[in-house]
Amino acid sequence: MPWSVEGTVLVACNCDYGCPCNYNARPSTGSCEGGWTWIIEKGNRDGVSLDGLACAVFSAWPGAIHEGGGKAVAYVDDRADDEQRGHLTSLLKGEDGGPWAIFINTYSLEEPKPVRFDVHLDEHHSTLTIPDTVHLEMEPIHNPVTGVEVHPGTVLPEGLVFKEGYYATSSVFTLTGSVSYDHSRRNTEYAPFAYSG
Repeated sequence: MPWSVEGTVLVACNCDYGCPCNYNARPSTGSCEGGWTWIIEKGNRDGVSLDGLACAVFSAWPGAIHEGGGKAVAYVDDRADDEQRGHLTSLLKGEDGGPWAIFINTYSLEEPKPVRFDVHLDEHHSTLTIPDTVHLEMEPIHNPVTGVEVHPGTVLPEGLVFKEGYYATSSVFTLTGSVSYDHSRRNTEYAPFAYSG
């Protein structure tokens, strides 16, 4: 069925700044732990509006993402009605394409849970809270010698999650639950996204 979503994606993980996974290299620590939160500004699936809703996936892989074996948790916006929730769930399960159709081959995914997303989009100062589950606070990267803020970005013409994004760091990034970690002071990204199928 026809679908399209566009908006802003927030990424946070355990890699060094820049995340070599974006360039088809191995993760900085040898394993990958992190996830994505998609804030949908405009979207629909089979004629059902998904405007203003959010969804997220957080996973832990024992190696690089493409090597599989990961375990993932997923969340959908609790403001969605039953029909919207079903459509978001179908997307996250990779049933229609987009990045989720590739990721679903790399992890076992728990049934998406409805949660409250508290999101403040402010580029390098964006924040995300899912009560009792996710806490992400982003800030600019600082030059280690001068202390001056730096604002690197990347262009990925064949990018899976985004085509052009901007790097920051996490002053806080914690996940609690069946998948849990603390990767504060590591890589974060924010970027526009647009997928359709």
